[in-house]
Amino acid sequence: MDLGIAGRRAIVCASSRGLGRACAKALAEAGCHVTINGRTQEVVDATVADLHETTGATVVGVVADVGDPAGQQALLAACPDPDILVNNNSGPPLRDFRGLTREQMLEGVVANMVTAIELTQRVIDPMVRRKFGRIVNITSGTVKMPLAGLDLSSGARAGLTAFLSGVARSVAANNVTINFILPGAFDTDRLRSTIEGAAKKQGTSYDEAVAKRIATIPARRFGDANELGALCAFLCSAHAGFITGQCLLIDGGAYPGTF
Repeated sequence: MDLGIAGRRAIVCASSRGLGRACAKALAEAGCHVTINGRTQEVVDATVADLHETTGATVVGVVADVGDPAGQQALLAACPDPDILVNNNSGPPLRDFRGLTREQMLEGVVANMVTAIELTQRVIDPMVRRKFGRIVNITSGTVKMPLAGLDLSSGARAGLTAFLSGVARSVAANNVTINFILPGAFDTDRLRSTIEGAAKKQGTSYDEAVAKRIATIPARRFGDANELGALCAFLCSAHAGFITGQCLLIDGGAYPGTF
């Protein structure tokens, strides 16, 4: 399918690896000019080279922390007035809520709620004026199905969802959409690290911990990051203008509810 976004300018946050990288790849394959972001120069450079080689697209890398205003400015300097913004950021580590300090809670809210709002503030009015804009926020399946230990991440991302859901309705008439992708368990470095920690804590092997986690997923496997990237690209496409303010779970059926 031709997504109708060839030549569009896209910023994908936290995209030198993992789910963000998959989104950047899918948008590059669709013909977008993509600006990616990460914190490590070597990793960013390698990702830029690989994406350009495999897709032929124009790909620019920015080494920056998107939670820092200076990092946001660097991204927007590299890609002024993007047509597409994919908000993504790593979440706080697994931690019992009793041990969270005020500083840690504020850091989590900034990383997983405030940062996406700040970037949206910067890009949305030019999108409205051009009558085209796509904003996709990668949050988490825990927004709908909270997990103990990820309370800070779940709370901040749920706050972002509520905040931007109202904004989505205010700009929909201008062909600007805002949506949310809620991933479940995807085969990423973060998931592997989480499983390793759980295995050590439970005194089991890594393979046993993997099997235990997969058993909770009706699809009986972890997600492939490219599956999420394809969903992201469709939401950014010319065909998705009637989808806005929506939370789309992509979790292999792990969430047990109907709605």
